[in-house]
Amino acid sequence: MTWAEHLIDYYFNLNPPKKLPEDIEWLYPQKDAAVRKVFEEFCFKYYSDKKPRRLFLGINPGRFGAGVTGVNFTAPKQLIEHCKIEHPFKNQSELSAEFIYEMIDAYGGSEKFYEKFFIGSVCPLGFIKHGKNINYYDDKELLKTVEPFIVKNLKKLVDFKVDRSVCYAIGGEKNFKYLSSLNERFQYFDEIHPLPHPRFIMQYRRRQKQQFIQQYLQLITK
Repeated sequence: MTWAEHLIDYYFNLNPPKKLPEDIEWLYPQKDAAVRKVFEEFCFKYYSDKKPRRLFLGINPGRFGAGVTGVNFTAPKQLIEHCKIEHPFKNQSELSAEFIYEMIDAYGGSEKFYEKFFIGSVCPLGFIKHGKNINYYDDKELLKTVEPFIVKNLKKLVDFKVDRSVCYAIGGEKNFKYLSSLNERFQYFDEIHPLPHPRFIMQYRRRQKQQFIQQYLQLITK
């Protein structure tokens, strides 16, 4: 099985628990036929092989990036401009995607980057509450409800051809701490390195953006 086949099977068959705490809904973009088509094209373009890859793990998908395209940290604008994949979505951008693809360009471009890495999430699906994004760790009842789903799918993801020597946790301290606590229990990776969230960088530290890009690159090219 290639990475493309594995990822398509993984994201199209997640089977999340139906009942979430009150007013919280799942964000499952791959349920949409247009998203599935784009996601398959992305996978077959960059992952039609069996080479080991290292993982970046974000928090969970949000409404304007993966929530639209199905591809983590990739909004419609980046899908066309950087991945050369046409789509039917509104050609909007998203701050996190802008940072990630500037970093990818600085690394050497999408083909070179995706040959070595896959960007996933601790929770592979996102959450919406009152029309806004919510993270898996923002609500204690939510985390309690979805933790078995998170654990099961992290295992399925890393049991494929993943280089487990190191993982990069995107999203600040809370995502890093939670992933580290799971890693202590289940030994997914030898090491986990935290990376600041791209949205935080773009909103509050934009002047230092190039320094943060170098921080990412220095870590992943060690």
